[in-house]
Amino acid sequence: MNVANLVVPAIRWDASSGYEASRPLIERALQLEVGGFVLHGGDEEGVRQLTKELRRRSRIPLLIAAELERGAGQQFAGATGLPPAAAIASLNDPDALRRAARLTAREARTLGVNFAFAPVCDLDLEPANPVAGTRILGSDSKRVASLAATWIVACQEEGVLSCAKHFPGHGRTSVDPRVDVPVVNTPRHELNEEDMRPFRAAIDAGVAAIMMAHVIYPALDASGAPATTSREIVQWLLRQQLGFDGLVLTDALHGRALPPGHEEADVAVEALNAGCDLIVQPSELEAMVDSLRSARSKHRLLEENVRASLRRRLKWAQWASPPNEWRKPAAADVAWGHRLADSVVRMVRGVRPRVSQPLEVLVIDDEQSAATAPAASREPFISALREAGWDAQRVDLSGSEAPAAPAGKEPRSRVIALFGEGRAGADGTTYSEATRTAVERVMERAPGALVMQFGHPRLIRDLPPGPPIATAWGGELAMQQAAARWLTSDG
Repeated sequence: MNVANLVVPAIRWDASSGYEASRPLIERALQLEVGGFVLHGGDEEGVRQLTKELRRRSRIPLLIAAELERGAGQQFAGATGLPPAAAIASLNDPDALRRAARLTAREARTLGVNFAFAPVCDLDLEPANPVAGTRILGSDSKRVASLAATWIVACQEEGVLSCAKHFPGHGRTSVDPRVDVPVVNTPRHELNEEDMRPFRAAIDAGVAAIMMAHVIYPALDASGAPATTSREIVQWLLRQQLGFDGLVLTDALHGRALPPGHEEADVAVEALNAGCDLIVQPSELEAMVDSLRSARSKHRLLEENVRASLRRRLKWAQWASPPNEWRKPAAADVAWGHRLADSVVRMVRGVRPRVSQPLEVLVIDDEQSAATAPAASREPFISALREAGWDAQRVDLSGSEAPAAPAGKEPRSRVIALFGEGRAGADGTTYSEATRTAVERVMERAPGALVMQFGHPRLIRDLPPGPPIATAWGGELAMQQAAARWLTSDG
C-alpha cells in the first residue's frame, strides 16, 4: 500500500504555456502514484484533455479537485463564474445557493473534476479576519449550518465530492496564516455551540470531506498543536465525538506558516498520525513522498492510520461520478448563473445616479490586491461596458493622484471602480490609507461620481461621506461583467 496515494499536489496553468510548465511534476506524480491533484486555472478544453489524460495514465482512481467556492468559472475559463458565497447568502434565498451548487458540480464533472473544495463553513465573527471576506456565508451559526448543508447535498447529488472547511472554524482568526500560525482563544463551549455547528450540519448532510484549519485552539488541545496536527481535535473530537468517517484533509501546505522548528514533512507526518487522510499541495512533491516513506519505514507513522486513510481515499475516489455528459448544464442553467451575478449587484449607500456616455472609469486598486491581481485583471469591467456599446475610457489612479483633465470628449459621467479586499487592521479589515486618499481626491474633482465597489460592502465604512456606492462584492470576471450590465441597464 503506497503512502504516496495520500498526497495531492497542485497543477497550475500558465497563460503563456498552459500546463506545460507542470509537465515534470505531472510525470513524477503519476510515477509516484499520488492520490489526486488540485487544479489551478486552465480553459475548458485544456482541463478536459488534462483530466482525461490523468485518469487514463493513473494506476489508481484519482481525486481531481479544485477550489470552486464561486462556481467552476472561479478556476476555469469558459465555465460559469458565480458570486461569492456572502453575496448569494445576502439574497436570503436558499434555492439560489442550491442551484449555484448544482451548476458548479455539473460543470465541474463535465470537465473531469470530481472534488469541489467548498463550501466554507467558517463563521464571520472577527472583523479583522484577513482571509475570510466574502467567502463566508454569514455570522449566524444556525443559518450558515443550513446553507452549508444545502450546498453540500446539491453538489454531491451531482456526483461531485464536497469539502466543508476549515474545521473547527477559521472565522475568529486575525492573523494571516501565511505569516504565522493563528491562535484562537475562544472557550471550548463557545466553539462547540457556535463555530462547530455548521460542521455538524455538514456531517449530517453526508459531506464527503472536511478540511482542517491550520490554527491553534488552546481550549480544544492544551498542547498548542494546530488543529491539522492535533490528535485531540482530529481523532477525538472530529472522528469520535462528531462521528465523521469521511476524508479529512490538511489545508494547502504550500506557503503556509509552520510551527517553530517544523518543516512541511514534520507537519505531514503529525497530520497523518492525528487522523488526517490527505496531504494537500506540498511545496515539493518528491521530497514530501520521500519523507513519508522514510517515516513509515522507521515506524514514525501509525500504520493503522495509514491503512485507514488509504481505504477512505479509495472509497471516495470510486464513489465520485466519472466525467460524462449526463445532465450537462443547459444554456438556461448558464443564463441563470449570469442572472444570479446580476441580482447581487446593488446600491449600498445613497441613491443610484443616472450614468450616461461618454463615461470615464477611474480605477483605484487597493495596494494589497494589486500585489496579487495585476492591473490587467481590472480590464473586464471596461471591456464589458464597451461591448455593451458604451463609450468608456479607463483612467488608472494611485493614492497621490486626482483625475486628470480628460482627453477628447468631456465625460458626462464618472464612475470610480474601487478594487480590493482590504487588509486586517486594529478596527477590522480596512482599505489602505492610499486607497482612501485616492477616493477622497477623486471626489474633490468629481463630486457625485458613483463608486462601484468590487469587495465586501462592509468596507464602505472607510470611504468618505457623500458619494453614492454600489457593490459588486468581488473583482472576479463574473462580477466585473455583472457590474457592467447593472451600470448599463435602465435600473
